[in-house]
Amino acid sequence: MPINPAATAAPPQILVVDDEPDMQALIRQKFRRAIRKDELRFFFAGNGVEALQVLAAEPGISMVISDINMPEMDGLTLLGQLKTLNPNIRSVIVSAYGDLDNIRQAMNRGAYDFLTKPIDFDDFQLTLEKTLAHLAEIRSALNDRDRLVSLNHELGIARQIQQDALPKDFPDKPDYQIFGSMDPARSVGGDFFDFFALPGNRVGCVVGDVSGKGVPAALFMMVCQALVRSCAEEAVTPAELLAHLNRQLLQNNPAMMFVTLFYGIFEPASGRLVYAQGGHEPAYLLRRGDQPLSLPQGPGAALGVIEGNSFCDQEIQLQPGAAVCVYTDGVTDALDEAGERFGRQRLVTTLQQQDSASAQHINRNVVARVNEHAANTAQEDDLTCLVLKRLGGAG
Repeated sequence: MPINPAATAAPPQILVVDDEPDMQALIRQKFRRAIRKDELRFFFAGNGVEALQVLAAEPGISMVISDINMPEMDGLTLLGQLKTLNPNIRSVIVSAYGDLDNIRQAMNRGAYDFLTKPIDFDDFQLTLEKTLAHLAEIRSALNDRDRLVSLNHELGIARQIQQDALPKDFPDKPDYQIFGSMDPARSVGGDFFDFFALPGNRVGCVVGDVSGKGVPAALFMMVCQALVRSCAEEAVTPAELLAHLNRQLLQNNPAMMFVTLFYGIFEPASGRLVYAQGGHEPAYLLRRGDQPLSLPQGPGAALGVIEGNSFCDQEIQLQPGAAVCVYTDGVTDALDEAGERFGRQRLVTTLQQQDSASAQHINRNVVARVNEHAANTAQEDDLTCLVLKRLGGAG
């Protein structure tokens, strides 16, 4: 028998149900080597009643080979009992040659295959091998299903952990608003956004886009988010934070992952925003009645790639009513069914139409327009957008 016991948790266990006394001896002789090597285990019963007793005592039995004509309980009745007892058991029915009516009934009751008497043991072995191979495929499929269920459960937990790490409460102060969102393309994503209070009544704002997809990107994303907060306590300017973070990522990054980043420090009282970027998409400045303005990016590549990567602080003044929209390339690179990108021009048009709206409204409309463009097309990139708006009189 081509059975490898090392490849299975236990050798296949087969129940043979037949009232002919010679059947047991013939099977033991035919498969003596496989039995001796514990590659196959056979159990025997003389009728259906005895078969049910054996099955109750040996729950590992996965295959039943049963004669039809037996005393006390025949093979057809046993087939009906097997469906209730264990629907995963595969049964092979044995009938007299030409007994098509019983064979048809047996197949209708769930028999996997049939053999005819007198038994041809070469045919018997081929049928046995085919049935055991089928059972192995079923077990493999069930194991794959169980692993998939477990993986989906774990990914659901990972997604919840990641979402919990992102801000949930957004400031709506008399002098400014912040609102952000991150929609992963998969169960978990590599984008993130954050904001936090800094000394001197200032606010730090960050948007990042990690290279890669899935769980590795999500883990690296959470590392980057934690490092940003840690570096923000030491860095004086955004450019210094990016430089410090770049050094941190280069020191312990065997996977060679990297992150593009926008980091800004906002002073609500004055409207001053100082920011620096590392390989990130250009942010847009929104002013009432004006076209959205792409903010200068300055030097600086993605973080975690180049030693000595230099960054430059840029400064703008947000007048009352002005806003800044920071996003990841999941916005501009979103594809529709025809493969056309959402692009920056559509983003500019969307932002221009919302230049008087709240930070939350601007964010929601950007996300809505991107989703309308993508429709039901699966996306490769996470969709992240953060809006900072200064409040006050008309600008």
